[in-house]
Amino acid sequence: MKRIFSGVQPTGTVTLGNYIGAFKQFTELQHDYDCVFCIVDQHAITMPQDRLALRKNIKSLAALYLAVGIDPEKSILFVQSEVPAHAQAGWMMTCIAHIGELERMTQYKDKSAGSQGVSAGLLTYPPLMAADILLYQTDIVPVGDDQKQHLELTRDLAERFNSRFNDILTVPEIRLPENGARIMALQDPLKKMSKSDPNKKSTITLLDDLKTIEKKIKSAVTDSGTDVRFDKEEKPGISNLLTIEAALTGQPVKELETKYEGASYGDFKASVAKAVTDHLAPIQERYHELVESDELDRILDEGAEKAARIANKTLRKMENGMGLGRKRK
Repeated sequence: MKRIFSGVQPTGTVTLGNYIGAFKQFTELQHDYDCVFCIVDQHAITMPQDRLALRKNIKSLAALYLAVGIDPEKSILFVQSEVPAHAQAGWMMTCIAHIGELERMTQYKDKSAGSQGVSAGLLTYPPLMAADILLYQTDIVPVGDDQKQHLELTRDLAERFNSRFNDILTVPEIRLPENGARIMALQDPLKKMSKSDPNKKSTITLLDDLKTIEKKIKSAVTDSGTDVRFDKEEKPGISNLLTIEAALTGQPVKELETKYEGASYGDFKASVAKAVTDHLAPIQERYHELVESDELDRILDEGAEKAARIANKTLRKMENGMGLGRKRK
């Protein structure tokens, strides 16, 4: 099977938008691909972090991966810093990257803008990301538009490494969402749902209390008129709620439009809220069983061992190619 790699930073709670746009797809991909899922905590420290919060977020994110349906028998789940090959290969990638191409990264420019002291790690984030992917001889990397530039650099670095040091690394394909569900903010349906939104009523997280989720959906901004139909231009709020229910229930939007024909906005939002809470309730239950359990630690320990076996094999080839250390078989 072809291999897929995906890394997520443990820097906050997963939103409903993250779940529908990525995590829900991961659980489906693992049946047809060799999947490697990494909690990229070394990337998180390119920006200041509270160490206790970071540790908590690492375990929380790992528990969520499993709670939404990632099967450790079919996929590898591990923490980046627990596989030293990532930092080692990241330095090697940094040494073949050019300062100019790193400074052109949009995320670097956005995050460093107006800052008096910019972390060197923020600049060298993309070579470490490249190492994360290339260590596993990854065939496909599913990403959103915001990471496309980093993936293009990953491909460039892989090709550069191969041309200088023999064909060692697989050059990965970039997989962008194919008209996937894009979940918008509940209080402003013209912008994407985000965990950084200052208006907490705009965002649903997977760990929100179910009553809180119900209230957020019932207070979601809707539109003028009374009919429930999908029209992103004229009815962005209604369209967003229809998208959410369709994504979680598997019902086509057209069927939902028929279901809500003649319904009031109040009844419509109450029904969407029930669909969301019914879907998230078992995920939350499984999460709370896992988050402080020995089972979670065992799965992460085993995941790190499996990941290290693959990563170290590639790392040895990279080191031999570059002439580092003593030649090893």
